[in-house]
Amino acid sequence: MNTVLILNQDYTPLTVCSVQRAFTLIFLQKAEMVSEVKERKLRSINHSFPFPSVIKIKYYINIPYKGVVMTRQNIFKRDSGKCQYCGTTKDLTIDHVIPRSRGGKSTWTNLVTACKKCNSKKSDFTLEKVGMKLQKAPIKPSYLSFLKMNLAKNREDWLPYLKTKNQT
Repeated sequence: MNTVLILNQDYTPLTVCSVQRAFTLIFLQKAEMVSEVKERKLRSINHSFPFPSVIKIKYYINIPYKGVVMTRQNIFKRDSGKCQYCGTTKDLTIDHVIPRSRGGKSTWTNLVTACKKCNSKKSDFTLEKVGMKLQKAPIKPSYLSFLKMNLAKNREDWLPYLKTKNQT
């Protein structure tokens, strides 16, 4: 619980930072505290300060593209660190659902986390040919869904700020 959710001026999620960085932004009056962790305090020799959980930047920051970068680590995170064929969490690698030799690209929707055993079994074939199935279809995560999946675990105080606009 040493991370803080940073919201834009309009309360849309921007990113996550350390408690120290959040405190600095508040202290420099560049941000204000929206939510604090009641059970904890930041202490100096003479003072005690609220422990930030969610802060809001005072001036709107325009971010033209807020997407999730496709990296090996982010694919593992999207797939919850599990083989998408058998569900194991050991000896993980990346697999192309449609093999590159058959025209498959390195995209969010064609890459999945797979254990070495399943990756070897599938080899250079299609799923139908080897009789394998994906546990869930690979998707390109939105920035908001990625924050929810990976950063908001056990952070119920963040959930109201991570709801999409069409949720109630």
